[in-house]
Amino acid sequence: MNTDTAEAAATDTTEVSSPADGGGARRLLRRLGGPTVRTRLCTLAGVIILGVLFWRLGTGAFLDGLRRIDGPTLAAALGIGLVTTAFSAWRWALVARGIGIRLPLVPAVADYYRALFLNAALPGGILGDVHRAVRHGKDAGDLGRGVRAVVLERTAGQLALFAAGGAVLLTMPSPVRDQVRHAAPPAALGLLGACAVVLALRMNGAPSGRKPTAVRAMLAEARQGLLSRAAGPGVLLSSVVVLAGYVAMFVLAADVAGVGASVAELLPLALLALLAMSLPLNVGGWGPREGVAAWAFGAAGLGAGRGLTVAVVYGVLSLVASLPGAVVPVARWYAGSRDRARSSAPEAPRPRPRTPGLPAGPPASDGPGPVVRIPRQLPEVRSEKYASKESARAARSSLPFSAVPSEGRPMTPESV
Repeated sequence: MNTDTAEAAATDTTEVSSPADGGGARRLLRRLGGPTVRTRLCTLAGVIILGVLFWRLGTGAFLDGLRRIDGPTLAAALGIGLVTTAFSAWRWALVARGIGIRLPLVPAVADYYRALFLNAALPGGILGDVHRAVRHGKDAGDLGRGVRAVVLERTAGQLALFAAGGAVLLTMPSPVRDQVRHAAPPAALGLLGACAVVLALRMNGAPSGRKPTAVRAMLAEARQGLLSRAAGPGVLLSSVVVLAGYVAMFVLAADVAGVGASVAELLPLALLALLAMSLPLNVGGWGPREGVAAWAFGAAGLGAGRGLTVAVVYGVLSLVASLPGAVVPVARWYAGSRDRARSSAPEAPRPRPRTPGLPAGPPASDGPGPVVRIPRQLPEVRSEKYASKESARAARSSLPFSAVPSEGRPMTPESV
């Protein structure tokens, strides 16, 4: 390549990557929109929220919540977690079956437990769901459908939370009822606009000849997974039970924290905290939940510090309820190691069949030495039925007038 050609190529490269054309800005937005950067930013936001809460309210509310938790409370949290996890796994199995992939209930419960534990133990709050989506997709032989099944299952849970939260916050007394009533129409319009934008982005992401087909396939799959006659009733029932379990956990946390309020007063506050938990700005679920709980309890006249204590107790109980998920990888590793040990173990030598009536020979030699063959002697036949048969055969084959002298009978006419 000569000098002029190299300079021209360098000029073209500079023009393509120049910020004036937006290439650098697009690369920056692409990096900021990556999953790693998003996870770090969300974790940082959760840490900032917790830092501000501890700075304003102190660590006394956090420590007070930890001291109030006892054994019966932990047992109740495990029971509530078992119910919510089982119904969540059932919803996941129904959605997966609706879009055409098989998911047995017992493995679904185990995978869901593990996902809840990973969500609570790792930053971001969604890494467990990502793991179970990829694992199920690989096990089913269709990674795309496995991921879509998890997305639809989580969408069903969020829709149930938004519907129940909107109905409760619009009708029951709460610190945000007036604000919700004023903000409900613009929020509904914004939600419709966001759905339209997402749909347009999905259409632009697909090839031009497949845009209508991709959109129709996506809507048909969502309808089969969530609204079909086979999956719809079960998805609705499981979503209601799971949401009721979350509210029961929050009421239990409020009771442990010593909040003297009725269930009707706690229900709007619980739904506000659960709605805040759906925001991805958290550290294992911690962050927005504590901030919203502190604000909502303070606005309701129950005390911001008491709200922070309730949120802390709820977080600890949720973590305890997900602890069985830590046992699932260990149990599966142990079962896999046992299977590998059984498959690699040498088979025991099978005994050689013996010939009936013959004595057993010497055992086969395991060493490399010569094999000594010992001649076998046939056993002596002593049964009466194997006695000499010549006399009987001669008596049967002889004529009537023939007599054998050895029998001791003379040849007379009377012997005929």
